[in-house]
Amino acid sequence: MPHAGTAFPWATLITNVLGCLLMGVLMGVTPPDPLLRPFLGTGVLGGFTTFSTFAVETRTLLAGHAWLTAWLYAAGSVLLGATAVHLGLAAVRRSRGAAG
Repeated sequence: MPHAGTAFPWATLITNVLGCLLMGVLMGVTPPDPLLRPFLGTGVLGGFTTFSTFAVETRTLLAGHAWLTAWLYAAGSVLLGATAVHLGLAAVRRSRGAAG
């Protein structure tokens, strides 16, 4: 069993990647409105995703000397998150291209 603070934080990673996927979808389905996108993106999806938890968990991993786990978590969160935004936006664009 891992020491406290050294287990990989799967729940936060999955939540944040899902939120990024939804952000990509949001970008594809909403007009570039200066109020609507920030409200839905920052407000709604910002409340769903957990950047502060990500930061605390990364710091906890580092404090527990789980260097590799911390690095994988941080790098994986950024790479998977960016990929998920791209995939969400691409899925919307693809579905609109297929429909029209």
